[in-house]
Amino acid sequence: MHVLHISYECYPFAKVGGMADVVGALPKYQTALDARASVVMPHFNRDWDQYGTLESVFEGGFHLDWEYIRFVVLRHPEVEGFELYSVGIPGKFDRPEIYSYRDDVQRSVAFQRAVLTWLSAMDAATRPQVLHCHDHHTGLIPFMAAHAYEFAELNRIATCFTIHNAAYQGAFSWDLLRLLPAFHGDRSGLLDWNDAINPLASAIKCAWHFNTVSRGYLDELFHSGHGLEGLIRSEAGKASGILNGIDTAVWDPASDPLLEVHLKRSIDVFKRKSKAEVCAGTDLDPKLPIYLFIGRLAYEKGADMLASILGDFMSHYDDVQCIVLGSGDPQIENKLRHLEQFFHRRARTFIMYNETLAHRLYAGCDFLLMPSRVEPCGLNQMYCMRYGGIPIVRRIGGLRDTVEPLSESGGNGYVFDHLEINEVRNVLSASRRLYQDGKQMSKVRQRNISIDFSWEHSAKQYLDTYASLLA
Repeated sequence: MHVLHISYECYPFAKVGGMADVVGALPKYQTALDARASVVMPHFNRDWDQYGTLESVFEGGFHLDWEYIRFVVLRHPEVEGFELYSVGIPGKFDRPEIYSYRDDVQRSVAFQRAVLTWLSAMDAATRPQVLHCHDHHTGLIPFMAAHAYEFAELNRIATCFTIHNAAYQGAFSWDLLRLLPAFHGDRSGLLDWNDAINPLASAIKCAWHFNTVSRGYLDELFHSGHGLEGLIRSEAGKASGILNGIDTAVWDPASDPLLEVHLKRSIDVFKRKSKAEVCAGTDLDPKLPIYLFIGRLAYEKGADMLASILGDFMSHYDDVQCIVLGSGDPQIENKLRHLEQFFHRRARTFIMYNETLAHRLYAGCDFLLMPSRVEPCGLNQMYCMRYGGIPIVRRIGGLRDTVEPLSESGGNGYVFDHLEINEVRNVLSASRRLYQDGKQMSKVRQRNISIDFSWEHSAKQYLDTYASLLA
């Protein structure tokens, strides 16, 4: 089986959020299960040479409204674990950032049409059997492959669409219909949602199958889908929730090249030495518990409440400390800087994206706080447990699918329902008591590091889904 993943992001080549981690790992595990999994993405302004020699495999062009688009498809032969292609379009993707340009609609449509033009030029025997599209940036592909005249030879290729975050739908005005290739007029309703062209809604309508990245998130979208809940319910017969995994080769405490300390035999020794390495050169005390937040400083992540939550907790207890790593909303960033100034011996804030530091903080922290308002799957809680930490999460989306409340009989973390100071303080206080019970803390660490969050199971679920479509 040959599946082509189509995505804007793929770790380590271009990453903004968790979608990059998914697209950078899932094809690798599908290939290990004897599928042929490939990825195609835009050729962003990155240092591609560090990943090996580029090989041009196709050149083409098409009219995008008044503009003639020339593009090249490049193959990256030295990527480990799967085939990687990137689409170079001069003037569209050779820019510093991945998103947030005024012509983002034109850029995404150009990328999608370039991919389909390339596929159309292939011999039928060499084309992928499945096109797996990721989020709204590729959401028009199921429609164009099925209904655009110039791509008629692609309408028998199965299409699967993954919703990583339904809050981002890519809707744009019908005035820009001229960007799309010609199709029969009676098909226009497959593009429309609320009097706009909505790529996410179109993908839900047109893809042979669609899924979310956890069962919990799919259940939520049936009732609160950012305006799409009615559509999602009506198309529920072709929907599934498939939980993301993590790349356990990249996230391996025994061999992670980004760590200075590695797990040998004792998880407690690993955590103690890793924490000492994190605290070195700071005022943080390696004997006290570290509460960590890593992620975008955005409302949907509950980051606007971070300074209040952590400030309240540290005001009640003088034997706890926190670290925040992330960037985003400038107002949230400023609040966290003030938190660090006020609790300068017990709080550190790193306003940045830093992959190496993230790995070391997961290894050195005791608890990970995820007060998310929206969390379709969440990978951070899995990274945390993979490195022997304990997550403290809101019962939402994929977090409720992966974090089981601690009890006498088991569990792997702490869960709360409402993003309210008192309720969050209660679970933080419970975690502090756990830390003081060294024997019990060690048991939970050992339990968490033993949980299998690898991609094998989920990769097989996707392959089974593709097989059912092809049947």
